[in-house]
Amino acid sequence: MAPAPSYAPEGAPLSYAALLTRLSAVRLMSMGAFHPKPDDGAPPGTGTLILLGPAEPGFWDRFTASPEFSDGAADPLDRWSTRIISAIAAEFGAQALFPFGGPPYQPFIAWAKRSGRAWQSPVTLLVHDTAGLMVSYRGALALRERLSLPLGPNRPCDTCSAPCLTACPAGALGGAGYDLDTCHRFLDTRHGSECLGKGCAVRRSCPISQSYGREPVQSAYHMGIFHR
Repeated sequence: MAPAPSYAPEGAPLSYAALLTRLSAVRLMSMGAFHPKPDDGAPPGTGTLILLGPAEPGFWDRFTASPEFSDGAADPLDRWSTRIISAIAAEFGAQALFPFGGPPYQPFIAWAKRSGRAWQSPVTLLVHDTAGLMVSYRGALALRERLSLPLGPNRPCDTCSAPCLTACPAGALGGAGYDLDTCHRFLDTRHGSECLGKGCAVRRSCPISQSYGREPVQSAYHMGIFHR
């Protein structure tokens, strides 16, 4: 890992709030943070691991204004994430970690659950307290410091009527999990155009997803990659 961070103003200790402020400037946010134990798979010496994801609304406009989005090269979002998160990691003396670039892959799903802000939903996908079923992770910061962290929320599904269970028009995603072949076959039909153009109907049905502020064009972008 990198040396101790130098970001703290005038020698003040690094704080979680300072990191949140820096992330907001590039339309990223903390999707959860925790103090890793030896069996969590974090880099040795990590005191705090912070998961990063899109801050909505505004993330999509930030990304589409970047050189990576328009240069025509492969994997623009992953390259943008690498550049931006690596720069922030250098500022804070942290190690940047990413859910892509493997194998081997970092255990982001396990880290998400460990953060206390993401859980398995009734349709088995991860659900997040802020992003709902639209949750995605662009990277993580591994810091040596053991930062003071806020308490996590309760699992939102515990008080939800679970519209996600019946939202899939193809019956491909429900309580039994995800039938990818059925999903792709449906997206190839004219009836699948709404999911392709606005995003997965199940993900959109989540009440938290609806308040997250993600642009439909962003969901369409990801659906296009998914359904190549």
